[in-house]
This record gives sequence, structure tokens and C-alpha cells, in this order.
Amino acid sequence: MKRVLVITYNWPPSGGIGVQRWLKFSKHLPSYGWEPVILTVDPEYATYPATDKSLTAEIPPVEVHFTKAVDWFRLLTSDKSKVPSSGFATNTGNSFKDRLSRFIRGNFFIPDPRRGWNRFAFKKACGIIESQKIDRIITTSPPHSTQLIGYRLKKKYPGIKWIADLRDPWTDIYYYKKFYPTPLSRMIDSSWERKVLQSADIITTVGKSLKKLLESKVNGIEKNIHIVSNGYDEDDFKGIAAGLPEIFTISYIGSLSATQPVDGFLHALGIIAGKGISYRLSFTGPVPPEIREKLSRGAGESNISFTPFSSHPTALSNMLNSSALLLVIPDHESSRSIITGKMFEYLAAGRPVICLAPTDGDAAAILAETGHGRTFDYNDAEGIAGYLEELSLKRHNSAMPPPESYSRKNIVKSVAELLER
Repeated sequence: MKRVLVITYNWPPSGGIGVQRWLKFSKHLPSYGWEPVILTVDPEYATYPATDKSLTAEIPPVEVHFTKAVDWFRLLTSDKSKVPSSGFATNTGNSFKDRLSRFIRGNFFIPDPRRGWNRFAFKKACGIIESQKIDRIITTSPPHSTQLIGYRLKKKYPGIKWIADLRDPWTDIYYYKKFYPTPLSRMIDSSWERKVLQSADIITTVGKSLKKLLESKVNGIEKNIHIVSNGYDEDDFKGIAAGLPEIFTISYIGSLSATQPVDGFLHALGIIAGKGISYRLSFTGPVPPEIREKLSRGAGESNISFTPFSSHPTALSNMLNSSALLLVIPDHESSRSIITGKMFEYLAAGRPVICLAPTDGDAAAILAETGHGRTFDYNDAEGIAGYLEELSLKRHNSAMPPPESYSRKNIVKSVAELLER
């Protein structure tokens, strides 16, 4: 069987939705004749967005290599804020210390603080490539510093085929400005981004808008960029009891930040409450105190529950035992390109999705294609309320079969085809 080296910072026990892309692809690639060899950071040295030890049980029987790393950002700043799956600090406080921490992050750790892993990973990767005669490598990001490992490997081994997998925007990520990058820092970061795009043999990304964004960075790379969608794994849902609750229950799974507007949604809840419709809101994942307060005030404390970050099976159970699922895409100039990995598990759960996002974005297109929900502008309270009322009336008969086109088992075939090129 042919071998491919997959270089990824996020691997179990790293938690969150971002880790699952290559965890699941690695499970299914052998069915198409490719055996993945994983290179990742030793958990003892890692800085993860969250940890989920339950995911270690899902690691397929593949060869995994670990290396140490240094996180100079945390050592220098003592910044204990979590980093999201996109690989950047989410410290959004407005104190001088918070802003200084973000400035240091954005201007002294380019492209991101996980770069402290690179020299260890590069050395290990060279040993694996030479000892196992590997001629295919995949680097996946964020964190985008992982792409610099691929760049160095391509320089050292020009004959190797390198696939750079970019799951999120790089210098166009919606919170990039919160790091107060100087013109020089922007120039350096953009330069690295272009070098990666120019040097990779193949670039993969998750949707049409992000593909178009990457194509705009470098002339003539259109033919090298391919969409490999995220998806769901049917096996994850096996053995989890599912049911439709008696009370109309809307669940949100994952982290929620100030960049994800919920005012229109809360107004819509007020409209349906005025019509005598009872509901429950369930949030599973980290929600900042100020947003929790807003949600509780808008929905009523007796109608809402919050559960901190939970294991993957628990999150899936919450999806499967809901009447409907709420998805809120961050409101930003690049919002049209955002397709969260969570969305595909929502599709697999078979519950209607209430999506707050640009109505002409990629997430909206997928919901329209699959018929698994509707997308509304963030402030379209009347439209949201109308859909909520409709869903509440059919809450005992709202389950739908998952769309097979977004099964990772089917999607990974396109990865194998790219590896064969």
C-alpha cells in the first residue's frame, strides 16, 4: 500500500471540530489504497483549543509520530486564553493587558504561536520521508504555521508532491484585525501565504468562496486548487440514542463569541413566545459570561441551559435529541466563505438547521442543496420567527436522513484521486 505523510498539529486528544477532518480521512484512506503516516505534536507540549480524550478511541490503526514543541507566546505572555480550532488566540478582552497580548501575538509570532513546533516537526518529517521513501505529504491548517513545514520540505525534496490543505482563511480570517498587525507584519504574513500557495503542488480547501479567495492571492494557481469538503462520519452516530423532545428544543453546539450576532434570533424568540409557543434553548460549549447573560435575559433563564465543552459523543447526543439546531456564522466581510465543520454533523443528525449567515454564502448554499434548513440574515427576526413557528408545529416529525454526498467515506475518494496525480 502507498504511504502519505500527514502533518497536522491537531490530533487527539485535541478537541473541537477541526481535529476531525484528518482523523476521519485517515480512517478511510486505506480503502482507496493509501496508508497515512501521521506526524503531530506530543500532547505534553501542545496548546490545544480544547481537549477531548474521547476522540483517542477513534484513532484508526495508523502509524503516528509525536514531537516536542515550544510555545514561546505563552511562555513570554503567560496568556492562558484558549485558542479556537482556527489556531489563533480568542482573547477578545479590552483591557490593556488583553490588547497588548494580542498585539504581541499578531506581530511577534507570525503566522501564529504554534510555529514553535516547526523545527521539531521538520526534522522528524525528514527522517520519516527518507527512511520510508515517502513521496507524498499533506500539511493541514490552521494553525497556518504548519504550512511552513511543508514549504521547507518541498524546498529540501523538490521531487516530493505536496498537498497544502487550508481549512480556513489565512490573512483574511475574520478576527485578524484584532491582533493589531503592523503594515510590516501584514506584509510578512501575506508573503508566507503567497509562498505556500505558489510552492504547493496541490491546494485543497473546504468551499467555493474560500477557493475563490485563495485564487485571488496568486496569479495562475486556479488549476491547482481543489475543493475537498468537510463532512460527517456515520460511525460516530452509532449507538447514540436519538429522540424528538416533547418541548420544542433548539440546540447550539460549539463555542459562541461576540462576532456571532444573536440579537435577531432573540427577537424572534420573543415573537413566538408572544404567540404562546413554548421552547427550550440548549447551548453545549464555551459561551463567554457577557453573552450568557444576554441569552438568558433574552430567552428567559427558565428556558435556557448551558453545558461547558463536552465530549464528542455527548455533543452528538445533544444534536440527536433536539427539535432543531442553531448555526451562527461569524459576521465579517469574509463570512460568505465560512463553512464550519459542525455544520456537517448537524446535517448528519437530521434535524432542521436555523442558520444565521449571509444568505448568498457557502453555508446557505449547502443548506439549500440538501434541504436540511434555511438561512436568514442576522437581523431578520420576522423571517426567523416564521421558520421557528413552522418547526414548532412539526417538532414531532422533523427528522431527516443525512445527505450521503457529505459522508467523509465518500468525500475521501477525492483525496485519494488527488494523491494519485
